[in-house]
Amino acid sequence: MKIVIAPQAFKGSISALEAAKAMDKGVRKVFSQIETVLIPVADGGDGTLETLVESSSGTLRTAEITGPLGEITTAHWGAMGDNQTAIIEMARTSGLAMVPPAKRNPLITTTYGLGEMIRHAMEAGFRRFIIGIGGSATNDGGTGMAQALGIHFTDLSGNELPFGGAGLSKLHKIDISQIDPRILQSEFMVACDVSNPLTGPEGASEVYGPQKGATPEMVAQLDQALTHLAQVIRKDLGLEINDISGAGAAGGLGGGLIAFLNGKLRTGVDIVLDTLRLDDKLYGADLVITGEGSLDFQTVYDKAPIGVAKRAKNNGIPVIAVSGSLGNGYTNIHEHGIDAALAIIRYPMTLEESSQNASELITDATEQAFRLLKVGTTLSNDFR
Repeated sequence: MKIVIAPQAFKGSISALEAAKAMDKGVRKVFSQIETVLIPVADGGDGTLETLVESSSGTLRTAEITGPLGEITTAHWGAMGDNQTAIIEMARTSGLAMVPPAKRNPLITTTYGLGEMIRHAMEAGFRRFIIGIGGSATNDGGTGMAQALGIHFTDLSGNELPFGGAGLSKLHKIDISQIDPRILQSEFMVACDVSNPLTGPEGASEVYGPQKGATPEMVAQLDQALTHLAQVIRKDLGLEINDISGAGAAGGLGGGLIAFLNGKLRTGVDIVLDTLRLDDKLYGADLVITGEGSLDFQTVYDKAPIGVAKRAKNNGIPVIAVSGSLGNGYTNIHEHGIDAALAIIRYPMTLEESSQNASELITDATEQAFRLLKVGTTLSNDFR
């Protein structure tokens, strides 16, 4: 029997790789000679960087960059074990968590640091990029990122625009003639799990601006600025980005990655599972184990366990999930490929206690799942 073990990280408790090892230990307590394949997974959000680095035997690297308020900071990026693919989470270069609530202001925050991080990775020889764009503090349409890579955004007097979303209303010309030539040799896959257009009632500024510190007046100003950016992109680059699904992600960074770097937007879980070659590793498998910190009604919305389950079902493989907890509406997962689910909690305990003992609890829950499987196998043979 071959079993593929593909959990996501149990957020705040245990990494995806350690969760997979704990599940493997539980399996082997029941079936010691079984073949297992461990594939730690992620959905493109928090933890994706570490998961892809760990699963590929890659390395975490650091770079000094410009933060969202223009300050110099040090941030991590990931080099996968293939020595070709770099993983960058924009939340670590231009993220909302990097800005104290009292200083949040999307009129001035910038994605410049993301561009610097891309440049650092290119200088290290990387030409294939996976970029996660969740959790931004910005609303500049990716112009800061583009400035760091040699693209110029000037006003009517030929002056370079300042950082932030507000200055885009004065944009007159986009000059790509001095773009870093390595960009043209590179591939950018963008993990984007929202479908917002660039502007309008469902756009970047209206939907996400307030959480970044924008007042209603600022929202209107930012939406007008991004509308103007789209018009200048159409004029100077010949591209229409305003209504592209996902263009409004991360304050318009989704649209900027398309316009300036020829980025390809896809759901995060699909990028991760393709990168890890999950479909190849499912070949010949009899069962898949997945899991995450909490299975509930939100899990079915492109979370990693559902992505794993869908691909397993495409190959006719049953799926069980081991989870930190089973929340409201968790049974919806049964309609999306997960055949059975177990929680790791054995008795009433605090979140801190369960987190501290996550590995042991995951192993025990997996062991019990396979003891049930062993009973079922025995009964099946008895009733033949």
